[in-house]
Amino acid sequence: MGSTRGASVFAAIGFAAVIAGVPAMQAAWEMRRGEWPQALDVLCRVPTVANRRAYQADLEEASVVAGQLRPWVQYAQFALLRDGGAKAVVGRDGWLFYRPGLEYLTGRPPPDQGCGDADPLPAILAFRDQLAARGIHLVLMPAPNKESIYPERLSGRAGPAPVAVGRQTRQLLVRLREARVEVVDLFDVFRQAKHEQAASGARALYLAQDTHWSPAGVALAATVAAERLRARGWVAPGTVRYGLRPAPLRRGGDVVRMLQAPPIERLVGPETIPCEQVFLGDTGEPYKDTPDAEVLVLGDSFLRIYEQDEPGSAGFVAHLARRLGQPVTSLISDGGGATLVRQELHRRPGLLAKKRVVLWEFVERDIRFAAEGWQVVPLPDARAPGEPPQEEGRALRTVGGVS
Repeated sequence: MGSTRGASVFAAIGFAAVIAGVPAMQAAWEMRRGEWPQALDVLCRVPTVANRRAYQADLEEASVVAGQLRPWVQYAQFALLRDGGAKAVVGRDGWLFYRPGLEYLTGRPPPDQGCGDADPLPAILAFRDQLAARGIHLVLMPAPNKESIYPERLSGRAGPAPVAVGRQTRQLLVRLREARVEVVDLFDVFRQAKHEQAASGARALYLAQDTHWSPAGVALAATVAAERLRARGWVAPGTVRYGLRPAPLRRGGDVVRMLQAPPIERLVGPETIPCEQVFLGDTGEPYKDTPDAEVLVLGDSFLRIYEQDEPGSAGFVAHLARRLGQPVTSLISDGGGATLVRQELHRRPGLLAKKRVVLWEFVERDIRFAAEGWQVVPLPDARAPGEPPQEEGRALRTVGGVS
């Protein structure tokens, strides 16, 4: 009886020591750095529900103990339970997925989807018509989520389905066709490529550890987009000769980096990526944009990868230019392919000078989760200072909003 009671008291004291010790250690560490103990901030805030939640979040973020323990707890969850936490989903054969992409594919849209800034179509049609008034064609190119193209890598229960296009995506593609918006349908293109890969053993179209497409996916998307522009007669035949050279790299994927757990990064290791850099055939210089090109490419990090980061001049933009035989102009906003990149274009209207085509890319999940929603962004006057008004007849004809 006495020993049992003594053990209970000892356990209670130990538990209390742990509970009190963590904030005491945190306060001592902060005061040693000459800082006000953050735990005392509760005395300076109005005791509302919102303030209490913010206070708790601030404590968790600043906790030294949590910062030291969190990566190892995440490592244990990842290695033993195949749990990627709030941002990652652990798939099969070493594949990792971005959880919002999976939520887009499997979740139900909110009740107000299709209303106001949540509906992509009004913003797309407004942009199409504004460009048409300047004699510029719009071509839309949604970049499929990795989860849509490789659902079988998520789980064995996904079955052998070639692609899994979400309901919102299917609905938007139908509405775009009805509105006669020019769309490069990469879902169908990638589905056919996957079927051919099964027989040839070609490389996957997306990276195993990353949210983005692989060099194979980049090359295929650029080829299809260039063929569409040439088939429509919207781009003059190019005369610039470009070459390709191997530019392989090894790096960890962005899904791994999102975990912010070095032990997991060491466990997974970097991924080998067989990039091909585009260069000028005459000089050997890596590809560069030109501001007075006929084509303006807008988009998000699917355009940035391999192009603006390592190895450079090896992304979609460079490969599109090679296929067209001429340089293009690009405007890229990481995570902002829906609205932010058009807002940037509003601030830089000179980019529209001499343009015949705008190719607009955005990742599929932005149909529901776009930063800043889908705002209608007016285009300012694209004329340079002193430039005469646009010639009559240059604007594309529109009938009922159709170009």
